[in-house]
Amino acid sequence: MLFWIVAGVLTLVCVTLLVTAFRTPPETFAPDVEVYRDQLAELDRDAARGVIAPQEAEATRAEVARRLLAADRAARGQTAGWQGNVTAGAGLAGVVVIGVTGAAYWHLGAPGYGDLPLAARIDAIEAQRDGRAGQAIAEAEVPDNIDTTRPEITQMADQLRSVLAERPDDLRGWRLAVQTESGLGDLEAAWRAQDRVIAILGEAATAEDFTLLAELMILAANGYVSPEAERALARALDMDPTNGTARYFAGLMYAQGGRPDLAWPIWRRLVGDSTPDAPWLPPIYAQIEQVSAAAGDPTPIEQLPRPRGPSAEDVEAMGELSLEERMDAIGGMIEGLAARLSSDGGPPRDWAQLITAYGVVGRIDAASVIYEEAKLIFAGDQGALDILAAGADRAGLAP
Repeated sequence: MLFWIVAGVLTLVCVTLLVTAFRTPPETFAPDVEVYRDQLAELDRDAARGVIAPQEAEATRAEVARRLLAADRAARGQTAGWQGNVTAGAGLAGVVVIGVTGAAYWHLGAPGYGDLPLAARIDAIEAQRDGRAGQAIAEAEVPDNIDTTRPEITQMADQLRSVLAERPDDLRGWRLAVQTESGLGDLEAAWRAQDRVIAILGEAATAEDFTLLAELMILAANGYVSPEAERALARALDMDPTNGTARYFAGLMYAQGGRPDLAWPIWRRLVGDSTPDAPWLPPIYAQIEQVSAAAGDPTPIEQLPRPRGPSAEDVEAMGELSLEERMDAIGGMIEGLAARLSSDGGPPRDWAQLITAYGVVGRIDAASVIYEEAKLIFAGDQGALDILAAGADRAGLAP
């Protein structure tokens, strides 16, 4: 109902403006009238000064007055002709505005549909996401891309499949199958092998295992994040919320599913938590401006958070420094990381990196202090505490 009220008001305003323009009379340009009036005034002044005889003045006045009346009638005729077209022009303007408005709405709008509030739209999008195609349907639309140019590898894969059929719990064999099938381009077989790896591991399966399963599923579906891949990503992120690959694919899933409002913050935070050489940055940069605009927060790439930490080029350049210069550079990086975590905080991996770095340079006391502080920050998050414990172990801290 609100739409029709607004549309009606806007249409009325447009018609009113057009009718007002039609009803505004044009300026009538009648120079003869002004000339004759000036002549009459000049004639009266001459008669008063005695320059012209009274009889001659009367005759001249009568002639000028006659011409003045004729010029005035001509000017009034122009205005009368315009007034005769006002009603027809205003009516035509109203018909055109209303007709064009109605036709545009009929073509671009949704006649007969009620208002669709934001909450209802989100519910509709989520319902559509829940009913989207599964992994098998998505894979059926992807052409086979299996490498058949290396018969020795193909023969080895066939032999491995035969062995695993008789040894379904051979963890090492299934891990090898994941690598072999991936190398051949049989991504469906690869993710099924990884699914078997997770089944064998049971509770020992890690976030990396579930992330690899999701990634293989997505690649097998030509980049599409199916409900099955979504479940694998959810398991991975539940175990390790900082996993960069899983976070990237989670954002991709929401972007594909019509929820840029959820994809945008995931990718924006991931960029800020990444190092410059993170593999997910190029695909994020290729899509994030469009996603941010769709989310209602258009942000150029230049305004995104800067990736953190040294890039591969930085590490290579450090290898060319002398030992003393290298130690100074490492010390600067450590202090920079410590200052950032102190002021802005960060994910558990960054805290674990700082703990390890202090241990490597021999500052065990500092590593211990940071470890205790980080445990308080991430208390209750077992996945984060495990990451911190691994960092403390690398730093040489006693358990």
